[in-house]
Amino acid sequence: MSEATAPVHRGARLSRSARRAQLLVAARDVFAAQGYHAAAMDDIAEKAGVSKPVLYQHFPGKLELYRALLTTYADELVGRVQRAISATPDNEARVHAAVSAYFDFVAGEGQAYRLVFESDLRGEPEAAAVVDGALTRCIDSVASAVTADAGLDMPRARLLAVGLVGLSQVAAQYWLDSDQDIPRDEAVALMSGLAWRGLAGFPLIHG
Repeated sequence: MSEATAPVHRGARLSRSARRAQLLVAARDVFAAQGYHAAAMDDIAEKAGVSKPVLYQHFPGKLELYRALLTTYADELVGRVQRAISATPDNEARVHAAVSAYFDFVAGEGQAYRLVFESDLRGEPEAAAVVDGALTRCIDSVASAVTADAGLDMPRARLLAVGLVGLSQVAAQYWLDSDQDIPRDEAVALMSGLAWRGLAGFPLIHG
């Protein structure tokens, strides 16, 4: 469970870390509903059930709060992908798990994926750097596995990794936005099957 999804109890006396988690949950809901530019610190404080001074004790401004939230969810996505890659030495299972990680992320609580992939603040350099850095780390994780197992050099492995990450991200977002007409498990199987049929053409050189 990530910091921004940890359960907290309104009105209780909280540790600093628990209060921060509460504020991030409130900010996630407000930013996802209103977008960065329309959201106000007043709205976030009200959603969290705290005064504005309490909110400002933790985050000096809206931009700092948004960056903290964006970093939390970007790190969550990277962690999901890295765990998927490292959980098994079986490459077909790895591909399925990596695709599944994206579907799990976009279907997660609070539409966190919209904060990462559809933010109206993507033009802000530091926010863009957080998102780009997360995607780079996902690509690096996949590329390292491809390099080790298929014997490709890093430029070719990274190109394949970009393809898998891009396929997973776009397909997962499309699936969610199309009202999930296809059951999640079937959608993951379809996309991981497509990816695996391509990657399986590269021989496994390390057992």
